Amino acid sequence: MSRFSKILFFAAAVMMAVSCGTKARIEGELSDAPSSEVIVKLLNVNHYEVLDTLKTDASGKFSYKVDVKKGQPEFIYVFYKDTKVASLLLEAGDKVSVVSDTLGKYTVEGSQESLKLAQVEKDYADALVKLSDLSSRSMTATGEELDAIKRQMGQEYVNYYRHCVRYVLENSRSLTSVPVLFQNFGSDLPVFAQSTDALHFSTIADSLSLVYPDSRYVKALRAEADRRMNYLELESRLNSAEPVGYPDIELPDVNSQKVKLSDVDAKVVMVYFWSSADASQKMFNLDFLRSIYQDYHKKGFEIYQVSLDVDKAAWARVIKSQELPWINVCDSRGASSPYVPLYNLSSLPAAFVIADGELVDGDMVNEKSFRKHLEKLLK
Repeated sequence: MSRFSKILFFAAAVMMAVSCGTKARIEGELSDAPSSEVIVKLLNVNHYEVLDTLKTDASGKFSYKVDVKKGQPEFIYVFYKDTKVASLLLEAGDKVSVVSDTLGKYTVEGSQESLKLAQVEKDYADALVKLSDLSSRSMTATGEELDAIKRQMGQEYVNYYRHCVRYVLENSRSLTSVPVLFQNFGSDLPVFAQSTDALHFSTIADSLSLVYPDSRYVKALRAEADRRMNYLELESRLNSAEPVGYPDIELPDVNSQKVKLSDVDAKVVMVYFWSSADASQKMFNLDFLRSIYQDYHKKGFEIYQVSLDVDKAAWARVIKSQELPWINVCDSRGASSPYVPLYNLSSLPAAFVIADGELVDGDMVNEKSFRKHLEKLLK
């Protein structure tokens, strides 16, 4: 072999090695579904993306290669119809063997992280079954029996929560900790539901960032950890602050100077949440708020307008172009702002009135009714 041929051969080998290094191979068997379709899906943070639809052979076997970048493991799921029959956490270069049935009972070999994920899902499913059974029993129970069932449900929840805390701390450098942190018992009860759980989210995000800094799942975990830590900090500040009749707000204005709601020196303050990206809300500034402000500001009325715009630069341009004279601040965390749950915001715009340091009733039905309301408050 000539020197040039050797170089070409070596280059081709390197390219093949690199190519193989960015793949993970699944050898699967759906034992009770020969010649059937299975769907391979990727978990893209909070939703599934279909990668491919495969057909099993006459013995139920199938094979698939998944693109997996080095240092960025992927959560891959195999479905038969609507049933998840395998859950995998694959790294570049993994070669896994999966044997499953159509009910979702499966075994996996060749991936330690996938084995951990299988155990995580089993523990979660077992906890759900226990709580579901107790919930069903509570529907017909009364008196002492009902009280006993409720106590048992509470204990089961606490036991599982402690199990999850122990798991994520012991597996702080495993991506299998991520789905554990986001588990829910129904839509209204996260397993990690306490405000102080922000510390667990932050700890695991810090650990995983050292191992998988480019992972989409770690970046999503970091965002959630930051949101929870911000909320925890705000809660701490509220608990240690002097008592006020409303949740305090402290945000930067267009000059990046933080303005605190409780520092506003006015008899009546309108707290107005909005988005500068909405044309109708921009018109509201000019058609309604400006007129109200001009007529009542000298009498003791102030507006503390809170933008929930992620694009802070666009918000600032609107403020300057409209020449709004009242207090304007922005929380670029948008819907993740800790003030959203504090003020129970379900949609924008939303307005609240503070008079003499207390939140007061008085819906802004129209300009006439609001003016009448202000007249009473400013006497």
